[in-house]
Amino acid sequence: MLEPLSSALRPTTLDDFVWQNHLVGPGGPIRRFLERGHVPSMIFWGPPGTGKTTVAFLISKAIDAEFFHLSGVISRKEDMTKIISRARTNFPGGRPTIVFLDEIHRWNKAQQDVLLPFVEKGIIVLIGATTENPSFTINNALLSRVRVYTFRQVSPASVFSLFQTRKDTILSRFEWVTIGDDCLRLVAEMGNGDLRNSLNLLETVLALSEGEVRRDDILRAVEKSLYYDRDSEEHYNIISAVHKCLRDSDPDAACYWIGRMLAGGEDPLYVVRRLIRFAAEDIGLRDTHALVLANAVYEAVQKIGMPECELFIYELAIYLGRAPKNNAVYRLSHMVHEDISKYGNLPVPMNIRNAPTKLMKELGYGKGYKYAHDYRCENGEVEKIDQDHFPKELEGRKYLTGE
Repeated sequence: MLEPLSSALRPTTLDDFVWQNHLVGPGGPIRRFLERGHVPSMIFWGPPGTGKTTVAFLISKAIDAEFFHLSGVISRKEDMTKIISRARTNFPGGRPTIVFLDEIHRWNKAQQDVLLPFVEKGIIVLIGATTENPSFTINNALLSRVRVYTFRQVSPASVFSLFQTRKDTILSRFEWVTIGDDCLRLVAEMGNGDLRNSLNLLETVLALSEGEVRRDDILRAVEKSLYYDRDSEEHYNIISAVHKCLRDSDPDAACYWIGRMLAGGEDPLYVVRRLIRFAAEDIGLRDTHALVLANAVYEAVQKIGMPECELFIYELAIYLGRAPKNNAVYRLSHMVHEDISKYGNLPVPMNIRNAPTKLMKELGYGKGYKYAHDYRCENGEVEKIDQDHFPKELEGRKYLTGE
């Protein structure tokens, strides 16, 4: 059995690792830490296949540290305490200990708390890797003791450059195959920013080919996958993009992001619920039909389902993107909430209270109330009545300003 390409081509030094230059290149923070002989505990945050594990291993080689690789999925607190016990015998003065905890977000609060004193004292250098936003998944106490560094998706151009540089090594495993740069570029693009995935795709294509690799061979051999997590940060990033594109009257871009969500397996009803909210928040009184249409599309999506309902959602997004925008109702809601929070339970003016009993009438309920239909204009319309509607503390308050 041959070692997988993604492992065989793994860089052996930081100088060979060229995909996260903002971190490990000249002047990058990780590079500077190594040059100064001090490596702090860190969290590596980024999509899969961007080099988090590789960088952690290369750091350990650079400082001649003992390297322990744990998985946040299957490791236990006891596994960590054994490593810590070993590290304490080397601290201070002995070989440093690096604990690489992959998928650190899988550890609960109690497990993460075990790390705190040992990270703070430097007994271990913790390097946690996560695809989740650390702000939501890592304890604040642990976050305050580590540096967080963001790993970026690897560009197709960088992947293609690696393919070209290591082409001879790659093809030495598949001597019966030839592949042109156009096909290498296509495989690089299909990796979706995940270098490991790109290498695995290339290996699959080459293993299944019987001569010259053609574009159709690649498309038949692999299916492009999308990085989208319905329960993670990317979910919120993309739905935020939908809202902002529509708010900026750019339905083309909004439809792209909606398509990304649907292709990634998002519930179409969730998407439409967010569009219903948009219709009220950002269009509101300028086009009240927008809310009616959004609700109708929700019902249609319920009846039809995917993939046919995709057209309904795009049609709604186009309408909302082109519609005139007004957030008066949204601003009104914030002003109302501020007044409620500031003044609490203010009493209803007596004149507009209901008075169903004799006692309540005697107490002044409904006294002085003006019945609007008794004050019609000459054209028959009911005019605005000048009487108290607000509590005294809010007398004259106007929420609908700048419609």
